[in-house]
Amino acid sequence: MKACDIKKGNVVEHNGGVYQIRDIERSSPQGRGGNVKFRFTMYSVPGGNKLDLSVGGEDELKEVDLARRQATFSYKDGDAFVFMDDEDFTPYMLDADVVGDGAGYITDGLSGCYVQVIDDAPVGLQLPTSVVLEVVETPPELKGGTATKRPKPARLNTGIEIQVPEYIANGERVWVNTTTGEFGGRAD
Repeated sequence: MKACDIKKGNVVEHNGGVYQIRDIERSSPQGRGGNVKFRFTMYSVPGGNKLDLSVGGEDELKEVDLARRQATFSYKDGDAFVFMDDEDFTPYMLDADVVGDGAGYITDGLSGCYVQVIDDAPVGLQLPTSVVLEVVETPPELKGGTATKRPKPARLNTGIEIQVPEYIANGERVWVNTTTGEFGGRAD
């Protein structure tokens, strides 16, 4: 698989180890003959050791064959998140470092998740594109606030903070994009 085709969440093999891509930076040098470079922030699977890798856009990386099992979030066991397989009800326990920033989007009974499995061991989590969360704390709307497009901070029921439009009030349920962390509209 070419480096330019790799997306966040892909699992690749590098120097005999297996890594999950967590972040991608693309840089294209100015001027003639500049080749596009990709900088991947990867974490070893399992283990979670961080590795930064810079490659050219045409460089090849071997994608690892992994199973994706649809699962629903069940409960939290200490720092670990437990997901239940939607088909055969196998519990998958994922450590907080594997879930990473995605923890801020996980609510009770969240479905549409995919647990990534290599050799029967859960190694990664793919969240749905957007989730519904409740606003627990945000400043009140200013008079005439709907005339301007000023965003304001809002703390959600999972503890994360996002920017929302002025008209959103405490207690409202909103869609949040799990990839960008941006407000996506009212849920109800």
